[in-house]
This record gives sequence, structure tokens and C-alpha cells, in this order.
Amino acid sequence: MTRLAQHQVGFALLWAVSLLVGWRPLVDTFALSLRYDEYTHILLILPISAALIFLEWRPLRTMVTLNVRAGSVLLAIAVLIACSALGWSASLPSDVQLSMRMFALVLSWIGAFVLCFGSRASRLVLFPLCFLLGLVPVPQLFLNPIIALLQLGSTWSAHVLFAAFGVPVAQDGVLLIIPGLTLQVAHECSSIRSSSMLLVTTMVLAQLLLRSPWRKALVIGLAVPLSVAKNGLRIFTIAMLGTRVDPGYLTGKLHHQGGIVFFVIVLIGIFALLWILRRGENWPLKSEPNPVNAEAAGD
Repeated sequence: MTRLAQHQVGFALLWAVSLLVGWRPLVDTFALSLRYDEYTHILLILPISAALIFLEWRPLRTMVTLNVRAGSVLLAIAVLIACSALGWSASLPSDVQLSMRMFALVLSWIGAFVLCFGSRASRLVLFPLCFLLGLVPVPQLFLNPIIALLQLGSTWSAHVLFAAFGVPVAQDGVLLIIPGLTLQVAHECSSIRSSSMLLVTTMVLAQLLLRSPWRKALVIGLAVPLSVAKNGLRIFTIAMLGTRVDPGYLTGKLHHQGGIVFFVIVLIGIFALLWILRRGENWPLKSEPNPVNAEAAGD
């Protein structure tokens, strides 16, 4: 067995043990993502992380080395968090317990990777390793205020569009009043699902297409405001069609299933911004071979 294979077997064993011990929070998290819109994005995290690590695997193989100290520290912290969640189970809400246990499981995977493949290899795949933290469901204590902000932001952006097009509009919290119609931007209309999906998509695209950290941060930082603006456009469009064309638009397919249309619109905007920023980085058409590596290969 080669040295690389030994490291891979060691990681596979640690990963299998973590799944044996922590399978329940993983199953509960996936069940949550299938049941509630605000957690749908979780289904994307694991396959995307695995794919990104696979893309970097070829150069990573030459960097593999054990890092027992750092890996053991991360594993110990993961065990401590898991034990704390179990010890405080009587006093913690169930969603907080799930978040803690899932965080411990993901941290154990990262710790196992660092232990078996070393710091250099881990730095090369730092983004997909950290991206795994997206598997941790956000507790309702923190999620509810986020949804409330998205509701207000969507209401405000729709208000701006009504005013810009000369439609008389009054706003009271998440209520919008226009001639012939009173709209309430409810919890379900907050765009939490599309905002989460857009944020995840933008993070991955920025990582793949951009080099500069500030350019990546700029695109990712704009993802949520653009999603809020997109939701305001959706509210405005449905309201105008419902009051000016056909009331059926207020309860029809565009209202319930038309989110994908507006999601594509904002995604096109993200791609356009990425294209502009990528041009500013002067990416080479083809990477030049490393002379040292070429000589080594020739030997």
C-alpha cells in the first residue's frame, strides 16, 4: 500500500467512525432541509464540497503529510461540543442541540482531513472544507430575525418600484397598500429560500472564477441585496399584473411557482458582474508549466 493510500484509508476510517457516532444529526438535518424552505440550500453543500475537493485532488496528492497536532485539536473540540450538546440537552431547544451536534460532526470531518492529509493540503482546499459548515442548520433564534429583515427589505424594494412607476403606495411594516389591493409580505414570501440558494451559488462561482479576495467578497456581499431586490421586483410584477391585467395573477402559477423566473434574472446579473470582475484580473488563457516540475517529470 502506498503512503497516499495509507492516508486515504486513515481518513476513510475516521470518517466512518464519525458517521457511526453522528448519523442521527446528519439524518435530522437532511430531513429538515426537505421539510422547510429556509434549509433547502443544505442539500447542495455536501456534493459541492466533495466536487471542489475532487477538482483539487491531483495537485493535493503531492502535499499529503500527517498533522497529528492540529487534527487532534480539531477532533477534540468536536468531541467537546458534541458532549456539551448531550449534557445540556435538557436546557437547550431542540434546534440549538441539532446545530451544535451538526457543527461537531462537520468539525470532526475537517479535523480528520487535517490530521490525515496535513496543513498544506488543507490550505489548498480551505474553501470546500469551510463550505461544509453550511451543513449546520441555523437555529430559529437567529433565523427568525433574518427572515424578518428579508421581509422588510422585500417590502421596501417593492415600495420603491411602485413609487418609481407612479403607483400610489403606502407602507405599514410588511403591508403595502396600492389602489385596489393590499399586499402582505408574509414569512413565506420573504425570499429566504432563494436568498440562501443564491448566496451558496454565488460563493461557489466566485471561488471558481475569481482570484482576488476583495472581488470575491464584493460579489458575495451583493448576493443577498440583489435577492431582496429580486423579491421586490416579483411582488411589484405580480401586483401590477393582478390589478391591471387579470386578478388571477395574484393566486396563479406566477405567484406560487414563478420564483425561478426572477431567480434566473438575478443570476444573470451575478454572472455579468463576475464577468466584469474576472476581466479585471487578467486571467491567462493557459497556465504555464512550472519549470521545476517539468524538470522533475523529465528525470
